[in-house]
Amino acid sequence: MLKYLAAYLLLVNAGNASPSASDIKNVLSAADVEIEDEKVEKLIAEVEGKNVEELIAEGNEKLSSVPTGGAAPAAGSGAAAGAAAEEAEEETKEEEAEESDEDMGFGLFD
Repeated sequence: MLKYLAAYLLLVNAGNASPSASDIKNVLSAADVEIEDEKVEKLIAEVEGKNVEELIAEGNEKLSSVPTGGAAPAAGSGAAAGAAAEEAEEETKEEEAEESDEDMGFGLFD
């Protein structure tokens, strides 16, 4: 359903204040997306008579009630924390080696 909403919002942002089902289908077909007519019609029915600002405000209200993570887990054993620190240190060393241009034999700005 998000791809249909994205197409609708793209059309509104481009200046079409009230996109039709065929407008949405044209955008999706231009992006070579498989179109399900019943989903397009459902979207049109749900947004009929509303403006984008109202839809976004409604969405923000709904999202504000959704839990977004929860409490952090309690600290694990010292051995587990130590192993994680060693692993992170190894990853950092590997990243530094990957980022170095010395391995390639030339510099970016030479």
